[in-house]
Amino acid sequence: MMKEKIQELAKTIFDDVVANRRHLHSHPELSFHEVETSAFIAKKLDELGLTYERMADNGLVALIKGEKPSNQVVALRADMDALPILEANDVPYKSQNTGVMHACGHDAHTSSLLGTAKILTSLRSEFGGTVKLIFQPAEEKLPGGASLMIKEGVLQNPTPQAVIGQHVMPFIDAGKVGFRAGKYMASADEIYVTVKGKGGHAAQPQQNIDPVLITAHILTALQQVVSRFADPKTPSVLSFGKVIANGATNVIPNEVYLEGTFRTMDEAWRAEAHIKMKKLAEGIAESMGGSCDFNIMKGYPFLVNEEKLTASARGFAVEYLGEENVLDLDIWMAAEDFAYYSQVADSCFYRLGTRNESRGITSSVHTPTFDVEESALQLSTGLMAYLAVKQLGN
Repeated sequence: MMKEKIQELAKTIFDDVVANRRHLHSHPELSFHEVETSAFIAKKLDELGLTYERMADNGLVALIKGEKPSNQVVALRADMDALPILEANDVPYKSQNTGVMHACGHDAHTSSLLGTAKILTSLRSEFGGTVKLIFQPAEEKLPGGASLMIKEGVLQNPTPQAVIGQHVMPFIDAGKVGFRAGKYMASADEIYVTVKGKGGHAAQPQQNIDPVLITAHILTALQQVVSRFADPKTPSVLSFGKVIANGATNVIPNEVYLEGTFRTMDEAWRAEAHIKMKKLAEGIAESMGGSCDFNIMKGYPFLVNEEKLTASARGFAVEYLGEENVLDLDIWMAAEDFAYYSQVADSCFYRLGTRNESRGITSSVHTPTFDVEESALQLSTGLMAYLAVKQLGN
């Protein structure tokens, strides 16, 4: 049976997948700079006899065509960039690029998809249809490699009926995966605000226009955008993580600088909220004698998992792993540029458990101590191969 063949192949190539993951982890590269990573992937694709096309500079796209007759196409996506984090792990495969780290598991994603490619190339005679492999750069940085690859035609020639991606999840034990149909992850916009007033001596407030006080009113009032303007059924988050008022105990500064994020799961409301936030902040500043430069850098859209595709993928995961190892997930207000695929094609983005408390592998993504339980890589390669052939109708 196909399941048993894939599971055996995943077991056979496991050591190679781990070696690839450790190589990538040792040599991380930042978004839009994945030159050596791209070269490594190209070398592995060459070894498999797969031709590929370059997109978005460092991205690669390859096709695996089954030998049975079928016009069906499914795309599998892995991201490849790392983060500007100094790794704190003391492991043999620790980052050799100081200040750069695979702290979000993209090394696991890429090595897994290479493993999946190895499985599928060896099974070509046993399935019909085409598997499109998408090795994507720059997930971590706007405008997002997914948006660039889509613009360059990654979802064309041939057009996939489904796009599937997986992402490590340190809150789920290794050996398990998680799915959620429908809206799953949030859009994410960056907010940059400068509140301007007139600084001076703190003992003479009547001669100043205090931007600190103006900022306090703006911060408080902006929360109405979520609490009073948003539909309570639509998840929305507005948070400010940076406030710089560079005065002193007796000095009122001329301006205050803010940085924050706005996240939601509705594109129409997202656009409306942008307008409301800007008008509210500018109006408050003006009413108090100051001014406000309110700038929004639009980020990734919200991620939606197509209902039927995700239900079928979950069912195939149960076939492959057993019901007890397939979890149902809640919404997650983080963002992912896989969302761009989900906005234009039937998509499924699921979670791969990588936690192992007994070995202390529990750290969240985007932290200096993040790591993955590597036994999960046997599951990740096999499951994605199984999902691909089943979605192709085999």
